[in-house]
Amino acid sequence: MRIAISTILAALLGTQAQAEPQRQAKAEPQAEPSVPPAPRLEFAFEELVLLGAAVAPGDTPYGRRNIIPITGGTFEGPGIRGTIVPGGWDWQLVRADGCVDVKADYMLRTDDGVIINVVNTGALCPPKAGEPPVPVRTSPRFEAPLGKYAWLNRTAFIGTLERATGPQGEPAVRIRFYKAV
Repeated sequence: MRIAISTILAALLGTQAQAEPQRQAKAEPQAEPSVPPAPRLEFAFEELVLLGAAVAPGDTPYGRRNIIPITGGTFEGPGIRGTIVPGGWDWQLVRADGCVDVKADYMLRTDDGVIINVVNTGALCPPKAGEPPVPVRTSPRFEAPLGKYAWLNRTAFIGTLERATGPQGEPAVRIRFYKAV
């Protein structure tokens, strides 16, 4: 079985793995494989997400639940822009440690009519006494149809989230998405 595993690893990794330890000891030293460069972040787009009044179902076995309706908004970035479709929700769970787990599930409609699903998760934690606010980071996943925006399906992203105000003074959040390149 050892030969099969090393053969599979060699095929997957594109290296010449030796099947037996004694053969490895006799093999000539090989150059270290190159390490891929660390990813960097590149701005993808920004959203202004408008929010409705909270719905508070109350305490559950998992914590205190809070649901925030997503009522609309806009987004824009290089090569992508449009509106946020009303009807999404931000499912919040207040944890015992005071942090709030968030999971927003909503749809974008691009200017050219493409619908893209967003599921964005993260944790909002209050700062410790005397410390500055903790930046909020999120982990978004996108589901775009095949075609022009399929790059959203194949890319890792990180988001930043901050409170904002909508154009008519309504509650909102500003989310900036960055892609790992």
